[in-house]
Amino acid sequence: MSLIEVNHIQKVFQTSIRREGRFGMLKSLIRPQMKTLTAVEDISFSIEQGESVAYLGPNGAGKSTTIKMLTGILEPSGGTIRIGGLIPHKNRKRNSYQVGVVFGQRSQLLFDLPVKDSYELLRYMYSIPHSVYRRNLDEFADVLEVGHLLSRPVRTLSLGQRMRCEILAALLHEPEILFLDEPTIGLDVVAKERIRAFIEKINREKGVTLLLTTHDMNDIERLCHRTMIIDKGHLIYDGSLQYIKEHFATERQIRAVFPDAVAAQLAAGVYMDMAGVSVRLEEQVLRLTYDQHVTDTAELLRLLLQRANPRDLTMQDESVDALISRIYREGITESKHPHRHIGEPLRVTGGVAQ
Repeated sequence: MSLIEVNHIQKVFQTSIRREGRFGMLKSLIRPQMKTLTAVEDISFSIEQGESVAYLGPNGAGKSTTIKMLTGILEPSGGTIRIGGLIPHKNRKRNSYQVGVVFGQRSQLLFDLPVKDSYELLRYMYSIPHSVYRRNLDEFADVLEVGHLLSRPVRTLSLGQRMRCEILAALLHEPEILFLDEPTIGLDVVAKERIRAFIEKINREKGVTLLLTTHDMNDIERLCHRTMIIDKGHLIYDGSLQYIKEHFATERQIRAVFPDAVAAQLAAGVYMDMAGVSVRLEEQVLRLTYDQHVTDTAELLRLLLQRANPRDLTMQDESVDALISRIYREGITESKHPHRHIGEPLRVTGGVAQ
């Protein structure tokens, strides 16, 4: 059995419809009208010990709802979840000992008290032996560079400082699994790098299993060996980020620099009427943007070198940010096969299209 087993889970919420008009609120109280919202629908996956997995999707796709079900905060409306053999919502206390959770927009630290007081409370809650507590606190505080913050009230910390303290808090009891829900949201470059380095270290050296939700593609490229994409409550991709780059990236750009603006303008004229090629000219710099699956790169370069004499040439594939954003907008099916009918499923598991 895998460390995390998720089979056909669903989560449905019932919410009341607020009525308009003078007596709308009264009518809603006496005879409420309800509507059903499906946050997660028929998701299945498994995660092995020591894996680092990115769980991606646009806002409202169901990422945080999934994590709340994995931690036992929410009970699935259907399907089953097992974490280390436990059912999270039925074994919340036992499950809490094997998982650590960091919600980027929520805090588990006590706002008006010094950071170390929150840690002492966690030591008591998790029954951490004092020697283990001191060892973990000293080690993690040193790596995360938060030792000088332990006596400060949480409310005086910057966002980056607080997030490093939150991650330390989630690891004091030595969990096997760490759920990170947007841990680098709103952080500056230095704070992000410190957190990434630490997460990478505990995954590599301590074998902590990671499930990370984020909108920062640098987090994924640095930390995660596997990527799952969820959209409208459905899991639409489960495989490597490299597979996405190789099979779903379409846009490529050639950038050519010329000795002067006249030479660049003459070169641009070669491509002005070429179908599928976007031409942009900025003084001495010519940019050609095209779909690499439709237009032959070698042919574009051959024409360029035959009719012009560029001083410098560079090629750039579609960035991961742009690629994932396009998948969010269009879905896996349309991003991969733009001529297929919308809604026709294309699922990828382990890098194999189905």
